[in-house]
Amino acid sequence: MNNCDWLPFLERLVPKTYIVQGQQGIQSKHNLIRVLLEHRKIPIHGWDDATIELLLNELAAMDTNNFPGNVGAGEREGRVYSGLVERRHFRFAHGIGRSGDISAVQPKAAGSSLLNKLANNLVLDAIKLSGINSLTDCVIVPVATGMALTICLLALKNQKPTAKYVIWPRIDQKSCYKCITAAGLVPVVVENKLVGDELTSDVSEIETQLSEINPSLVLCVLSTTSCFAPRVPDRLDLIGSICRRFGVFHLVNNAYGLQNSKCCHLVDEASRKGLLDLVVQSTDKNFMVPVGGAIIASPKSELISLVSKTYPGRASATPIIDIFITLLSMGRDGYRELLRSRKEVYIYLKCELTSLAAQFGLRVLETPHNGISIAITLSGRVGQAAIQSATQPTDQ
Repeated sequence: MNNCDWLPFLERLVPKTYIVQGQQGIQSKHNLIRVLLEHRKIPIHGWDDATIELLLNELAAMDTNNFPGNVGAGEREGRVYSGLVERRHFRFAHGIGRSGDISAVQPKAAGSSLLNKLANNLVLDAIKLSGINSLTDCVIVPVATGMALTICLLALKNQKPTAKYVIWPRIDQKSCYKCITAAGLVPVVVENKLVGDELTSDVSEIETQLSEINPSLVLCVLSTTSCFAPRVPDRLDLIGSICRRFGVFHLVNNAYGLQNSKCCHLVDEASRKGLLDLVVQSTDKNFMVPVGGAIIASPKSELISLVSKTYPGRASATPIIDIFITLLSMGRDGYRELLRSRKEVYIYLKCELTSLAAQFGLRVLETPHNGISIAITLSGRVGQAAIQSATQPTDQ
């Protein structure tokens, strides 16, 4: 009820002073929306749910499936049978993108298209708040990290169709291996080195593999930042320098690294020096939303455009809606506070684990280059008993 044309009719029902007061309340919410549209950045303070729903409802009203009296007769008209499903998606039914580009604007869905563009802007702002200022473009894709890496590999392969190998410093997560084979490529596994308690990638062996294999047949090096201890993040700058020298792409798996300043520093340093091409991070691991989304970012907008055009068909808007709502709800202050508190909790957890391990003759491994994960030994009688208990079959 913020339309001035309505004022004479409203005053017949309620005194004008009350109407003006009510309009001021509504206007304050519209001012927040105006600032968001103008700056396209995460608001300083988180919004309340009512303001977020107001924006979502107004955007949804711009999609043709929500036009009063509209009767769609085409192939995709945003038909939804269940009212419960319709409300779950805030009446956004068209998804995002078009058949040739996941970032393309939809003629029948101006509101969904705006939502998608805004969400990508907010995510890029969150990346910068995390400490990576050198990435200039990104796209949210409605798949988890492993499949997002596959999409990146397929996009890069379009640029280098003769390539069939991916140099991969080993990390023991199945999806990291399968994302390579799913793209029809062959992983060349580089074993890690043990330095103290830490497992670190063998940079010299990466260079050796690139020397022994024809570089024209190597698509990229797939390096990793966020990983399980005792594995530690790869030296992205060193690996990126090797990639540049041999003329291969550098793809980075930064799955849950946005929440960690050390991982972000590694990505930012390599990106700033032009030593990485694409970096992938998970939405659920970094922003506390349901599983199903990933963020592909790059210092090169043309690569993000290439990735967007590689995705086949339209895509679900659900992960985009989730992260859009979440970032508006968090605000810049809320997000910064979460980053700060995570560091405190990590220090506390490591301290308590160290104390507990000592009581049983075990120890926490010293992995100072891994600021996310903590590993504990399972040696001696206590450790062997724990292993036996974990591996022994049960009747249940």
